[in-house]
Amino acid sequence: MNETTTRIHELNLYRQYFDLVAAGRKSIEVRVQYPRLADMAAGDLIRFRIKGTEETCDVRVLRVTAYGDFEALLDGEGPTNVNPEASREQQLANIRAIYPPEKEALGALAIEIELLEARSAAV
Repeated sequence: MNETTTRIHELNLYRQYFDLVAAGRKSIEVRVQYPRLADMAAGDLIRFRIKGTEETCDVRVLRVTAYGDFEALLDGEGPTNVNPEASREQQLANIRAIYPPEKEALGALAIEIELLEARSAAV
């Protein structure tokens, strides 16, 4: 291979969000600014997995944007890009149920993604 090495990040997703990504309906993934994600950049790949299963979905990272908190992220990215099936208020509650205040204090990442392929356990 003559390309530079593509970084692959493996991240878990809950079923409801995995299904939106696999259907190409979710274009922004929300994460806390953990140090292990600090080097994520456009061109990287993410392999999303439903925890405890072999179901995966591969996406390419188009952009990574940092925000101070989840409210700023939803306002900057637009709630329908994060989850087209929930209101802004519901999304904020859902995200904060996953990430407690001390995690949100680390900052929020909006990761713009593009679907590459979906694979099932049968692959």
